[in-house]
Amino acid sequence: MPLLNANALNALIEALRRLPGVGVKSASRMAFHLLQHDRQGAQLLAQALQQAATQVRHCSLCHTFTEDEVCATCRDPQRDRSKLCVVETPADQAAVERTAAFKGLYFVLMGKLSPLDGIGPKDIGLSKLFDRATDGVVQEVILATNFTAEGEATAHVIAEALKARGLKVTRLARGVPAGSELEYVDLGTIAHALVDRR
Repeated sequence: MPLLNANALNALIEALRRLPGVGVKSASRMAFHLLQHDRQGAQLLAQALQQAATQVRHCSLCHTFTEDEVCATCRDPQRDRSKLCVVETPADQAAVERTAAFKGLYFVLMGKLSPLDGIGPKDIGLSKLFDRATDGVVQEVILATNFTAEGEATAHVIAEALKARGLKVTRLARGVPAGSELEYVDLGTIAHALVDRR
């Protein structure tokens, strides 16, 4: 959709600025590169964006991105249906999947609680999560929200609600990164590692 009173180049720059972490300079560099050096790439990018915007939707079970009604992970009969990992975004889900350490199912919140930004429990679909977690099959809910203030608050709200429903709730462990030396690790990480030691 073209911007009012803007030529095509300015419209492209403004569109690229919508990406996270992309300012005017970066957006301008990208736009000039595509138009000057890679017109075919620009066409491919435009087609891919259009196709993704029209075909990608949310999985009816876990809420992640998919082109089908139910995503491939939720359809996979090899997954452990007794474990449900709750993440904030599809990118977080992909990160957990890359570890190959988790074989259960997921629920993607598509956000986190942030009262200052006006994002409450209804905005991230907590009622849908609670329905999924209490389906009689799930035995453990693993909270894998980020270790930010909002992620911690989100995990706390979910944990309290699910524990009240009689479910086992666990939280990702946190601590000293593998291969690091203690003298270079921040004090908060060391403190959490001591508290969560096993």
